[in-house]
Amino acid sequence: MTAPGRWIRAAGGYSAFIPDPLPPKLAWEPGLALVLSEADRAIGRLAGEGGQLPNPHLLIRPFVRREAVLSSKIEGTQATLGELLASEAGAAVERSPADLREVGNYVLAMEHGIKRLNSLPLSLRLVLELHEKLMRGVRGDQARPGEFRRSQNWIGGPGSTPATASYVPPPPDALKDCMGAWERFLHDSALPPLVQIALAHYQFEAIHPFLDGNGRVGRLLITLFLIERKVLPAPLLYLSAFFEATRPRYYAGLRGVTEGGDWIGWLTYFISGVALQSEDALDRAARINRLLAGWRRKLAGVPSRQASLLLDLLAQNPFCTTKGVVQRLDVAFTTAQRAIGHLERAGVLRQVGGGKRDRVYCARALLRILEEPPKLEPPEVG
Repeated sequence: MTAPGRWIRAAGGYSAFIPDPLPPKLAWEPGLALVLSEADRAIGRLAGEGGQLPNPHLLIRPFVRREAVLSSKIEGTQATLGELLASEAGAAVERSPADLREVGNYVLAMEHGIKRLNSLPLSLRLVLELHEKLMRGVRGDQARPGEFRRSQNWIGGPGSTPATASYVPPPPDALKDCMGAWERFLHDSALPPLVQIALAHYQFEAIHPFLDGNGRVGRLLITLFLIERKVLPAPLLYLSAFFEATRPRYYAGLRGVTEGGDWIGWLTYFISGVALQSEDALDRAARINRLLAGWRRKLAGVPSRQASLLLDLLAQNPFCTTKGVVQRLDVAFTTAQRAIGHLERAGVLRQVGGGKRDRVYCARALLRILEEPPKLEPPEVG
């Protein structure tokens, strides 16, 4: 195996890597073909059955937020899914506002990207828009939100320099050509979609076109690519949970390509993650819907339309406050209190904390499903 690019001597005397344009020459192996077949089947099942779930649109919101938390966690942000959802519901949480803002920006960037795909293809222009949404007003704000870098960056431990870094991506003067070739590959490749996005994800991270936010933008692009190519009808599949749970293998896979051209190892890792996360997402969505259906049966005899509507709100966010229910359902305060009371008595909601005013409630069973770690083993057959 040979490195899929060339190392150059930069003006500062350090070595920087310039990846060759995609696609590489791939020697297809039976193992990779099998993994690709399993992933195609799993993601096809998610696309088909996921779209037929009773309320797939309700599940998109918490799934996007789960992805935002896990993608941000890879970069060191500590906010949890429960903290993000509680904060969005109007509850006060102890987590740093900066961490919550970073995760919230990821949600905004994802929602912006999905909307923009209706009028703009996946392109450098959209990449810049995503970066601007992601980095505006957070710790990486000095990293020129919405602009490709104009200076050298590098990957390494605290205090490292380009000379001591573990990896130095292309110099700024090579960035335009690298990203132009990356965009052409997105538009012109005839490879299977899962192979294409696996290659494109490696290349994006190898180019590292921004001063900050490269990992998060790169992970956003995976979901947007699958939607644009109509592999998925909605954003139910995310790989950040898989990357976070297998972080050493993720970085080793990227290094394996850069240092030795191990495309097969990278593709096998990435595509097996698609298969596992497709099964995980479908199982998680099905269990949420079963839980909601069971709660609806419990509430069948309750003469309160608002209690049923509140269940729909909980499918989007398992936390709620009386004030939030008033605003979301456009009902009186006492009506919101009664709806919450019905769900408390049915065992759906429990108060979080012991406050007497501005009480916060949570559907804990639903939150547990969302917060479960990903399944990293293939599902049992039989």
